[in-house]
Amino acid sequence: MNDQRYDHHPDQHPDHHLDRRHDHRRLGRELDLFDTDPLIGKGLPFWLPAGAAVRHAVEAYVHRAERLAGYRHVHSPIMGKRELYEISGHWAHYREDMFPPMMVGGEEFVLRPSLCPHHALVFRSRPRSHRDLPLRLAELGGMHRAELSGVLGGLSRVRAIQLNDGHVFCAGEDAGREVGAALAMIAEAHRALGVTASGYRLSLRGEGDKYIDDPAMWRRAEVILREALEERGLPYEEAAGEGAFYGPKIDVQITDPAGRESTLSTVQVDLFQPGRFGLEYTGPDQRMRRPVMVHRSVVGSMERLMAHLVELYGGAFPAWLAPVQVVALPVSAAELPAAGEFVRACEEAGLRAELSGPQDGTLGARIREGRLVPYQAVIGAREAAAGQVSLRLRDGSRREPLPAAEAVARLSGEAVPFPGDGLPDDGR
Repeated sequence: MNDQRYDHHPDQHPDHHLDRRHDHRRLGRELDLFDTDPLIGKGLPFWLPAGAAVRHAVEAYVHRAERLAGYRHVHSPIMGKRELYEISGHWAHYREDMFPPMMVGGEEFVLRPSLCPHHALVFRSRPRSHRDLPLRLAELGGMHRAELSGVLGGLSRVRAIQLNDGHVFCAGEDAGREVGAALAMIAEAHRALGVTASGYRLSLRGEGDKYIDDPAMWRRAEVILREALEERGLPYEEAAGEGAFYGPKIDVQITDPAGRESTLSTVQVDLFQPGRFGLEYTGPDQRMRRPVMVHRSVVGSMERLMAHLVELYGGAFPAWLAPVQVVALPVSAAELPAAGEFVRACEEAGLRAELSGPQDGTLGARIREGRLVPYQAVIGAREAAAGQVSLRLRDGSRREPLPAAEAVARLSGEAVPFPGDGLPDDGR
């Protein structure tokens, strides 16, 4: 279970005192990224086309990174029988954050607060051998938290969460290596997104019956996480009472423009749920063994991440994330056919492109309207006659006119997380 919480007093609204210039709620609506409606309910925002485009770009990047790291992607239901969460421990230790059960056909179903019980059942659905391990499962999945109305705010705290989640089932001796690999994936994803971690936190058990009462289990999991941090030279703080109910975790912290700290990415070692679900694999000696379950979220929830990116960039997203990556600007109606062909070529190359013609205003007005678009392709009579476009960058700089096909190829190579790292299959 990957918890994402703000480190503030529980009575403090998560967006309290946020500078309006960096308020993702205001920017999100101004930029047509997301919105809400009372008929849907508080804490249940919906994504508009521009926001969905940014989200899809992130999803495609993470999906590809996970594939390259050996993950297999699965899909699982957003609910399960109450019994499932009784076995996982959520019902006993996390019930106050869950939506109440729904009675259907004489059985109680619950909107899931976490994906890990489902992935445990995916592991259990087939006989497993040591040759299958580590089994790395990943899913962008929905989960629900019964957050109180007073703490809801924009995309930062919501009731329906789309989480970039993953679970690695491995032998005990391999758990440290898997934790280290997850930390490396997180660092690489943050670099691609332009996100800077403000610190690492080793979140530990607190007092009370919120936590599983097995000190030896907690110590063993803590050692694995601590050694992974220290082997990589990552400074960290300890935080008692911030661990998950079943075990300790590493929280990768970020700080927003208002100075608030929150958790974006997490890595956890779980020695509890494998036993609860009776997970086993056949070892090299043909004896049955219990796997370790490593939870990790590379970029956290799509909602929390988008809130941070909107405030970080103020809508001027990097080219690979921008809702519209290139806008074609014909100077007059005579250049509309050429501009339309250029937009189609961009779209065929996987770029998000739009056409803004004279009917939308003067050329100067259209340039100002598209000020947040990374690339503007101006097409006048001379460019149309020569099959060229003049590229104007977001910072106001200009490039020499290029043949349209060459401009498309160049933009396709630049509008990716890293230069030269094209995403031909799912990176648009």
